[in-house]
Amino acid sequence: MEKMRPEDENIAVDSAYSKYHEADDDSLSYISGQSLASSVTRYRYENGRRYHAYREGSYYAPNDETYSSYETIVHHLWLLTFDDRLHLAPITSPRSILDVGTGTGLWAVDMADSHPSADILATDLSPTQTTTAPPNIRFEIDDAGSEWTYGANAFDYIHVRGLTGCIRDWPFLYSQAYAHLAPGGWFEHAEFSVETNADPDGTSKADQMYHNFSQTILGVGEQKTGMRFDTVKHMRSWMEDAGFVDVVEHRFVWPIGPWPKDPKLKDLGRWGERNWTDGLEGWVMALYTRILGWTYAQVVEFVDEFRRVIKDRKNHYYHEVRCVYGRKPLEGEVAGQARES
Repeated sequence: MEKMRPEDENIAVDSAYSKYHEADDDSLSYISGQSLASSVTRYRYENGRRYHAYREGSYYAPNDETYSSYETIVHHLWLLTFDDRLHLAPITSPRSILDVGTGTGLWAVDMADSHPSADILATDLSPTQTTTAPPNIRFEIDDAGSEWTYGANAFDYIHVRGLTGCIRDWPFLYSQAYAHLAPGGWFEHAEFSVETNADPDGTSKADQMYHNFSQTILGVGEQKTGMRFDTVKHMRSWMEDAGFVDVVEHRFVWPIGPWPKDPKLKDLGRWGERNWTDGLEGWVMALYTRILGWTYAQVVEFVDEFRRVIKDRKNHYYHEVRCVYGRKPLEGEVAGQARES
């Protein structure tokens, strides 16, 4: 994991965290479906989970009700991180918006409500989006990694979030975003790091579990699937190489557990813990059984053991998330200098 900023490395720990307890709340849910061709909804069922049928096997996470509920947690985490904003790019009144890899469509629906005059297209491999969306949104089944068929300069704003480990050629996707943005339009990409602040040389069980998990996931992406999990480290350079200007990168921390003393970080930690405990099985089940040869029982045992580590109040772990956005230059515009904040 790259070295964090000083203010992030020295997060004050709440002295009462060792006795912290919070009842689980499983009421969060945002689940629905759409009626599509049977070839798209002829899902793959494996190890008690359901996976997409379109371009089967190209995405590691399930698309079942359990994972849809989990996506609500992640959406809330991003809203907390961005101080209830849906985006950081300085867009004002976009006419056309593309949400790539929309998942259950939570972000796209919120964006449609916030910009009722904009036409919003949201794409995903699975038809798991809401059927009660605002009238200015349209959901389509599509593979973000393939060549896009939209017209040139078709969108004023393109949004990508949480596709780490899902794209084989990120520079190509960035070039697609550039080609289909109108001059002056913005492209925004937000992702999470699978690496934590765990000490790679630490002897504690927690250090070893977090570090080994991160390295295993990174290795699967780099050596097995070709869909890398170190996306956050390259987004800024990919955006600059694609030709975007006014590129800005924001870095944030997601604590794993409500151990920080700072109120906002503590709230992020509460949801960060749910992110890991609720999401872990979906993250690893297909990757570990299909690619690494684990049995279902081994994965279940690993997930149970890791969840106990995640909830251990002696541990103070976090991981980084980043948001990068850039603007497609106007005709004849000279590229500006990238900025960081």
